[in-house]
Amino acid sequence: MHPFLDRRNFLGSASNALGSIALTSLLSRDRLLASGPSERFDPTEPIDPAKPYAPRKPHFEAKAKNVLVVFCAGAVSQLETWDYKPKLIEWDDRPLPGGPSVTFQGPAGNLARPQYTFRPRGESGKWVSDLIPHLAELTDQIAFVHSLTSKSNTHGPAENFLSTGFNLDGFPSLGAWVTYALGSLCDNLPAYVAIPDPRGVPQNGSNNWGPGFLPASFQGTTFSANDPVRHLKSKGVSDASDAATRRLLDKMQQRHLQEYPGDAQLAARIASYELAGRMQASVPQITDIDQEPAYVLKAYGADDTTNKDKAAFAKNCILARRLIESGVRFVQLFNGAYASAGKLNWDGHNDLKNQYDVHASILDQPVAALIKDLESRGLLKDTLVVWCTEFGRMPFFQKGAKGRDHNPDGFTCWMTGAGVRQGVSHGLTDELGVKAIEDIHPLYDFNATILHLLGLDHERLSVEHNGIRRRLTNVEGNVIESILS
Repeated sequence: MHPFLDRRNFLGSASNALGSIALTSLLSRDRLLASGPSERFDPTEPIDPAKPYAPRKPHFEAKAKNVLVVFCAGAVSQLETWDYKPKLIEWDDRPLPGGPSVTFQGPAGNLARPQYTFRPRGESGKWVSDLIPHLAELTDQIAFVHSLTSKSNTHGPAENFLSTGFNLDGFPSLGAWVTYALGSLCDNLPAYVAIPDPRGVPQNGSNNWGPGFLPASFQGTTFSANDPVRHLKSKGVSDASDAATRRLLDKMQQRHLQEYPGDAQLAARIASYELAGRMQASVPQITDIDQEPAYVLKAYGADDTTNKDKAAFAKNCILARRLIESGVRFVQLFNGAYASAGKLNWDGHNDLKNQYDVHASILDQPVAALIKDLESRGLLKDTLVVWCTEFGRMPFFQKGAKGRDHNPDGFTCWMTGAGVRQGVSHGLTDELGVKAIEDIHPLYDFNATILHLLGLDHERLSVEHNGIRRRLTNVEGNVIESILS
């Protein structure tokens, strides 16, 4: 008889196993199981409200120290940019066999060829569109993920899902999770900065950089090259008087904190005021883009007098580089604003070709120059650059229009920089670009991979809220290992 089939042995083994499990649980709770993790970020330990931005170690060795996210609002068509479908040329102006008769915004029309010419790029030979010639030059540095999916085909909820992992409002953004876990790399600038597009904020506004149920300290600070931080200086008050006032306020707050020790809200408020005081000196210098040499302004297109939106966005890209250079942990750079029938963002329903001509002229040169500039300054080896959009586009035009409807079932985002393999394409959509069919990844996986490159385990980065342990990736998510170096 097998020993485990003997009742006496079975019960003895079971009791030992249960005891081992209980002992492991107790050791883990008391942080005695191993010395390594106790030195790392532990979400069960409260963060000192007096030092919310103190640097904290990741769960394991990180490949990236900083993150730069380029968020193209409005849902960029993968079929006009990164995901070449020659079959669409062959099937141009024919119905999609078995396709839907009605999609998000109405009746579906016939299949439509890519509106721009694709060409093989670099040593990888990957086909990329002429819509974005400057970014196309960087193809050999990029890891593309062509098989992403979203849980919504509506811009607001889809922006939420990309930024927070949930369709609904009220959840922490990716940048808030990162700065909550890792703190800041500098003490005179915010750990997390969101730079809105010169044309306005995205559809879901501050949800894209909000703290959700995390402490408010971890919300992204919004400012841009043309719209600096407000109220840094008091009108009619000299620098000396302002400094004296802050010193007096600090003494009063410290005395109050001694009388009422453990007042977390007061400690957090003091920390916020102290950071604001340091920002009074640092932010004006960071946002003074005119300090840049003429050749830098030219490389980014910030000196373009014929396209004011491009020049303004280019200055935002320079600001993003300056922030990364100064140690800001997480920078979120928006390209495209709110819903506007595609006039202010990439929501190309009616006249995609003419609208994308406008949007690409704003995006392409500045972002390509930003990546090259980070590399030339030695910053790209520690910085993860992410290009993303909330979902993709259908392979057919909408009936009676020259634009494409929303498609959450297969689209492209990409990464480059620290810890990312160069010149790879992962995942696959079908031959017409209707949906992902190989290595399918919900956006949970994309966010899990970003956290992984920062040395964070997405399953361990969680916070209890309303009796539920919440995390960026909900109860899902797998790191996309094949795009990692």
